Amino acid sequence: MHAVGTSLDYAIIVGYMIFILLFGSFFGRFVKTTKDFFLAGQRFTWWLVSFSAVASLVGSYSFIKYSEAAYLYGLSSTQAYLNDFWWVPIWMFGWIPVVYYMRVTSIPEYMEIRHDAKTRMLASLFLLLYMLMYVGMNLYTMGVALNALLGWPILVAALVVAVIVAIYCYIGGQTSVIMTDLVQAVFLLIAGITIFFLGISKIGGFSKFWHALPYGHRFGLAYFNKPPEFNFVGVFWQDGIANTAAFWFMNQGIMLRFMSAKSVREARKAMWFTVLLMMPIAAVAVSGAGWVGKAFSAVGILPADVSPKQIFVLVTNILVGPGLFGFIMAALVSALMSTVDTLVNAIAAVWTNDFWKRYIKPGRDDKHYLLVGRITSLIVAFVGLCLVPAFMKSKTIYVAHATFTAAITPPLVTVILLSALWRRFTPKAAFWTLLGGGIAILISFFVPDVIKPFSHGMEPGGHFIGAYKYMRALYGLVASFAIGIIVTFFTKPKSAEELIGLTWGTEKPAVETFKEKVKLP
Repeated sequence: MHAVGTSLDYAIIVGYMIFILLFGSFFGRFVKTTKDFFLAGQRFTWWLVSFSAVASLVGSYSFIKYSEAAYLYGLSSTQAYLNDFWWVPIWMFGWIPVVYYMRVTSIPEYMEIRHDAKTRMLASLFLLLYMLMYVGMNLYTMGVALNALLGWPILVAALVVAVIVAIYCYIGGQTSVIMTDLVQAVFLLIAGITIFFLGISKIGGFSKFWHALPYGHRFGLAYFNKPPEFNFVGVFWQDGIANTAAFWFMNQGIMLRFMSAKSVREARKAMWFTVLLMMPIAAVAVSGAGWVGKAFSAVGILPADVSPKQIFVLVTNILVGPGLFGFIMAALVSALMSTVDTLVNAIAAVWTNDFWKRYIKPGRDDKHYLLVGRITSLIVAFVGLCLVPAFMKSKTIYVAHATFTAAITPPLVTVILLSALWRRFTPKAAFWTLLGGGIAILISFFVPDVIKPFSHGMEPGGHFIGAYKYMRALYGLVASFAIGIIVTFFTKPKSAEELIGLTWGTEKPAVETFKEKVKLP
């Protein structure tokens, strides 16, 4: 495909990349310890944490993935963004107080305190696999976007972004991530909303836009169980339940965001602001170009055979002139980098704290672990780049994302929820939930028919990895919860004294200990 845009647009995009590199690197001057590198010194207020979380949520795959889904399926593309509400009370009152007051820096660290060392090891492997796949997914989407924009090969585009993100993550850690993401969140939300309203204006107003959409594109929810590539029940279980829980409870990058807040109260305010206001805005921002593109195809502004993966870039190129197009594409690039930098820093935290510090080189000084965290950031970017070719084989970006999240998240999500909410949940049950749930999901790849009873009538939609790609999430959750509950009733739980501060309702003593440690008045 030929590149779109002008030399001015390309200059703006390159200039923006250089700005973000310098801006992010500037904050390296504030990083002196591993607490600064991974938790940004716990100095940030609620609105800054919220904008940073949204910048991570609206990541490299978001504009491309949801514009693609919006073009193919209509308003139901917002379903994945508007289904977080039922998780908010559990997160606010059952999860964030536990991890914040216990001052843990990773999910696996919590697993060892709550359970034991072998559960921590297994949880670390699940978490690293989840985040590494996400890095590869984001770099692949960057390649798709810049291939449409500049004509660069996908791997070359991914390499450029990986280098930039790795450098400022190496220098500034979480502080650089949060401060660069503040700029990027504002930029990308304005860009997405602007494209949507410009598209409506070009087509002649909202009424003409609405009637240009096919009838099936005008509903907020997809069809119940078809087509296999995108349907209500599949998106609900894979995205609304498994992936949303994974995002808020096990995504190390998001956890570090909220752990960087000044207090639990600030973290809770950030959560309310994010879910009630920022995410609905983000849903329109990332899907708008797809809706506009479908309307454009209906009235002849775009040909009917355009590539859905490139619809965001193509629509933007039609709606804005030289210069402004460059700024909009720079916003897309900012979205691409804002999720990758979160994950790079998060993986560095898990590797440094849960493997290097725990098993490989224990007892070293803080400067040693800070260096390990920085070097890990560089390695992660390289590994993510190596995963790009695997994602290039997927039919759509949405399917690629759904396939790996449905396969990886259920066991660890189950263990996190049972650990935080159920005091009776035992260490042995946690270990076997992770191991058994993982084995059950692995079996489903070779024997997809085990998922059929959970499929709600959905057709397989493929073979091996592609079969029941969405409903594997429900199957994995049922299998994991069943294992966890059954093993719990046949094993011995920890004592009430050992669980203080580690489960919902036991955080008050932990609050007092926290205040003493940080010398709060």
